[in-house]
Amino acid sequence: MKYRKQVLIITFLILSVGMFQCSKIEDRIDHHTDNNPSLVQQGKQIFRFDTFGDEDFWSGLLHLDKAIAGKDNGGYGPGVSPNTALAVGLKVDAEALPPDVVAGITSGALKLTDPATTLALLKLNAVVGIKGNFDQKGDLKSIGITCASCHSTVDNSFAPGIGKRLDGWPNRDLNVGGIISLTDNAIPIANLLHVDETTLRQVLSQWGPGKFAAVLFMDGKALRPDGKVAANLIPAAFGLKDIDLTTYTGWGDISYWNAFVGNLEMHGKGTFVDPRLNNPAKYPIAVENRFYSVFNSPDLITSKLPALRAYQHSIDAPKPPSSYYDHSAAVKGKSLFLTKAKCASCHKLPLYADNMLHSGSELGIDDFEAMRSPTGKYRTMPLGGLFAKEKGGYYHDGRFANLADVVNHYDDHFKLNLSNQEKKDLVQYLKSL
Repeated sequence: MKYRKQVLIITFLILSVGMFQCSKIEDRIDHHTDNNPSLVQQGKQIFRFDTFGDEDFWSGLLHLDKAIAGKDNGGYGPGVSPNTALAVGLKVDAEALPPDVVAGITSGALKLTDPATTLALLKLNAVVGIKGNFDQKGDLKSIGITCASCHSTVDNSFAPGIGKRLDGWPNRDLNVGGIISLTDNAIPIANLLHVDETTLRQVLSQWGPGKFAAVLFMDGKALRPDGKVAANLIPAAFGLKDIDLTTYTGWGDISYWNAFVGNLEMHGKGTFVDPRLNNPAKYPIAVENRFYSVFNSPDLITSKLPALRAYQHSIDAPKPPSSYYDHSAAVKGKSLFLTKAKCASCHKLPLYADNMLHSGSELGIDDFEAMRSPTGKYRTMPLGGLFAKEKGGYYHDGRFANLADVVNHYDDHFKLNLSNQEKKDLVQYLKSL
């Protein structure tokens, strides 16, 4: 029996590694389907509206649907008005609003201080990244979240927080911790992390707008060694075609990360296998909850990954407005980028990335976040559309407030001896990308 048990364990490990490796191989083989218009359109709907069955977590466990509705609409507490939703960074798709709703918002007949208006917007699928499910009486039954909740924003063309969707743009206004804190039952998350509910809410409040701590739910590390909160900026989901590693620390390709997030962060119902997470010293929370080997039947995620990838790969990095940068300075900055500043040694054209991993010492920064990943390194960030990623700062955790700080860092680290004018020109070129 002991021998049979050993054989079963070895077989399971082989199959686990094989599934992980095969998923990456299939991702490469299927890459040509990214240009299939029908697949791209299917992926767009998944990206915007598919919850992967995560309602059981957000509503069943956390009761966020009840918090949104409020006591006057079958929930609890004051409810979440549109103004409250906008204040925590949620966005409204203006193109989903019929003329009468537009007129009502404009005239004030539809009050943005009333949770009932939020419910009306949810019925229209107008709240970006939040999917409301209603019963036959029109009462909110549950809510789920979609990819768009973090990786879309709006152009504010109607009003602040209300406008046309900008899919792939990071929502750097989104206060994920604040949204989770709306629940009256944070105990499931607190228990997951082995902390009391008060401590959990304190940690969530420290994330702030535009940040999320994905790896917290694997390793339980809420703070960095310097005492600052260990949360990273929500990344962009545009300009990723031909980028092999889609996360700050290179966990895997885009389908790997979509599966990781869909299963382990959104709490959808799919299949996810990564033996690297079966490491009790490094990922105690993941091991305790078997996040390294997740199986659900039916699987509501895996079959959708090719379409989701196709849509994300169809989203090009946006171009900045012409008025955003100094054109003549940018021309000089490009020359510096390619030569004296040595930027192109890692940010190789045309991707503005090298599909490689680098140690913290190579980049002149600490390796705390890198060592939380299986790679122990940082990937080179693609630079396209930097203007759409400026809110919250630069680098994975926003440690550099602006591009001038980034340039100064590398000038010091690599001893480039750039003049002040050269630094300014280089910043203008970066802003032009």
